[in-house]
Amino acid sequence: MAKTKLLQIGDITDRMRDALSDQFEIDVLFDQGDRAGFLAANGASYPAILTNGHYGVPEDVDAATPNLKVVSSYGVGYDAIDADVYAARGIKVAHTPDVLNDEVADTFVMLWLAVSRQLIPSDRHVRSGAWEAEGNYPLTRSVQKRRVGILGLGRIGQTIAERCKAFNADINYHSRSPKDVPYTYHATAAECAAAVEVLVAITPGGASTQHMVNAEVLSALGPDGIFINVARGSVADEAALVAALEAGTIAGAGLDVFEAEPKVPDALKSMDNVVLTPHVASGTHETRQAMGDLVVENLQQWLVDGTVKTAVPECRHL
Repeated sequence: MAKTKLLQIGDITDRMRDALSDQFEIDVLFDQGDRAGFLAANGASYPAILTNGHYGVPEDVDAATPNLKVVSSYGVGYDAIDADVYAARGIKVAHTPDVLNDEVADTFVMLWLAVSRQLIPSDRHVRSGAWEAEGNYPLTRSVQKRRVGILGLGRIGQTIAERCKAFNADINYHSRSPKDVPYTYHATAAECAAAVEVLVAITPGGASTQHMVNAEVLSALGPDGIFINVARGSVADEAALVAALEAGTIAGAGLDVFEAEPKVPDALKSMDNVVLTPHVASGTHETRQAMGDLVVENLQQWLVDGTVKTAVPECRHL
């Protein structure tokens, strides 16, 4: 029986490749020296694409794959895939929600604690010999009983809220509409920021959330406020964030994502009140394996009955 053609965009693990190889003939887009020529000659033969949240489906690939039926993406975010257009065309788009909720929530806690308790500079205080030469490190701020605002109360946002309860937090949130939760709702991001001391972004990326955290929101958060971003770099206006940190408009930030990854403004790198991680919120062996397994399961299920296990919201009716 002939294998189904699958176009791979980005890297996959050996485990994923082995699981797919019996049923799919996999071609790797980035291995092609003449990309345009390859797509022109072969694009129409692919009913399936395997990609990730960073690459999505580029315009040239979309134009060259008129017989596409399914896209299975590695990651929760899918703003690099035009899911509305694909849904209208009957193309199923799948992603990997839920399996990374805990890791992303834990990364928020890690960044929050690191910024509030000044983990990086206090570590340096020990390593440099300053503790012995200059004495104790200055006092830092507690994370207990803080007012926390969550921008985006989806699956991960609700997991973050659960984590915050361990710190006796007063939980606030902003989303497109109120939810049936025991937390305080705010109609705008600025209103939410004004009500809290810690603001975390965990919204999807895309045009609707572009620069949701802007100068107005950061000003509302105030000089004692901490901003944490474990969503997408596009959610925060990075230039406004740098300006707010330099001016003391907010107290600090913990950032796992950036607008032009992997490029990070030098100004952020030089600030002691900022903790930076290289988009690793879901970056554990266990979670990445679960994500890869789900990508494979979506493709295998589509091959069996034409459905996917974890469709993006726009495609759940297909």
